[in-house]
Amino acid sequence: MEGFRIVRYTGAHREGLLKVWEESVLATHDFLTSGDFEEIRSAVHTVDFNAFDVYCLMDESEVIGFVGTHDKKVEMLFLSPAYIGRGLGKELMTFAVKDLKADKVDVNEDNKRAVNFYRRFGFDVYERTSTDDQGRNYPLLRMKLA
Repeated sequence: MEGFRIVRYTGAHREGLLKVWEESVLATHDFLTSGDFEEIRSAVHTVDFNAFDVYCLMDESEVIGFVGTHDKKVEMLFLSPAYIGRGLGKELMTFAVKDLKADKVDVNEDNKRAVNFYRRFGFDVYERTSTDDQGRNYPLLRMKLA
């Protein structure tokens, strides 16, 4: 992970974090309708990221990814599309598991790449929901570290 570092989130990272979230979701969540994306985007812009253990992956002074946990559950893991496929998501997940003691994650069932990523990491599905946590028609897979 030469040249990159993981730092605790501060308010100074907020705009970079939101930019990564939006770019990442647009690149990886092609199952979302545009209306649902806009609704979720508006909600994400109101999130108090200080309510979670959030850490940003930095390239110099630019936020290129982030991971956030709460109660040992990965609540958010996003990487700028330009950095996907370089092992950096794995670095963030390793940090979440080892340093933040995360052992659970929820993932959209339709996000096959993410489901496979977590499976390779040792997570197994223990529950499936028919909707997401806001009641939208996006089933979630609740996964736990085996």
